[in-house]
Amino acid sequence: MTETKPETFDDVMQHHWRDYYELTKPMVVLLMLLTSLIGMLLATPTMVPWDILIFGNMGIALCAGSAATVNHLVDRHIDLKMARTVNRPVAKGRVAPFNAILFSVTLGLAGMAVLYFLVNAITAWLTFASLVGYAFIYTFYLKRATPQNIVIGGLAGAAPPLLGWTAVTGQIDGHGLLLVLIIFAWTPPHFWALAVHKKAEYASAKIPMLPVTHGESYTKLHILLYTILMVVVSVLPFVTQMLNTLYLLGALVLGAGFIYYAITMMIGKNKNAGMDTFKYSIVYLMGLFVIMLLDHYLMPISPLVR
Repeated sequence: MTETKPETFDDVMQHHWRDYYELTKPMVVLLMLLTSLIGMLLATPTMVPWDILIFGNMGIALCAGSAATVNHLVDRHIDLKMARTVNRPVAKGRVAPFNAILFSVTLGLAGMAVLYFLVNAITAWLTFASLVGYAFIYTFYLKRATPQNIVIGGLAGAAPPLLGWTAVTGQIDGHGLLLVLIIFAWTPPHFWALAVHKKAEYASAKIPMLPVTHGESYTKLHILLYTILMVVVSVLPFVTQMLNTLYLLGALVLGAGFIYYAITMMIGKNKNAGMDTFKYSIVYLMGLFVIMLLDHYLMPISPLVR
């Protein structure tokens, strides 16, 4: 029998570091930073000042990590009932709840300080509102209270491009709000697709996701309807002359792909259709915002037209 080699101090510290890193939901934060960065770049015809670029995204990332940590903390008992989340650090006891609270508060205060003192006050307060919306209103209440949790709570997760916009301009602009509206319309089909795939786990955890409370057929129909709404909303930056034809073509092609996946979910027999749609939804959002950026710099609209 082979004797197990005890972990060294370095091994323990490395694992501990990774646990705290996981608390911040880094892949989710990276997607948020992509949208906030592009929000910054779209807000100006020139280049974003380096200090706003660095400190703006740093502050947004720190606050997003703080909110994500609260989500780990509050959902620790639920996480143990779902295969997707069973190994999360707080759920498994690798990070104590009190330490998670300290970590979240530290990240949140640091992020707010960076935004308030090094960027501007409006971005700091909008970010704080987004943090409260996700970490407390959604996680503590909406998630367990209503099958419309994703629809109502999605506004908090849709804020990053507006935060990027206000970091540059110091004011709320209609075009920045359009970016929020796109992500707001994208959120329900994105999460409901995952909820259909993970229906049994949500039911076991007693989370009232739409497929649990209203059934899969009802949810799949609403995924298709919200996807169509999302595609219509995604055309608005072209209609308002915020962006040009390159963006319009990209939005329509990506949107057609999303509708295809939504229809496949509704009429198909593929048991993995929900997860396939969920994965495509991430590709869709990333692709849409990258195309926005390409259009902004390759096909600039005259300031007189704007």
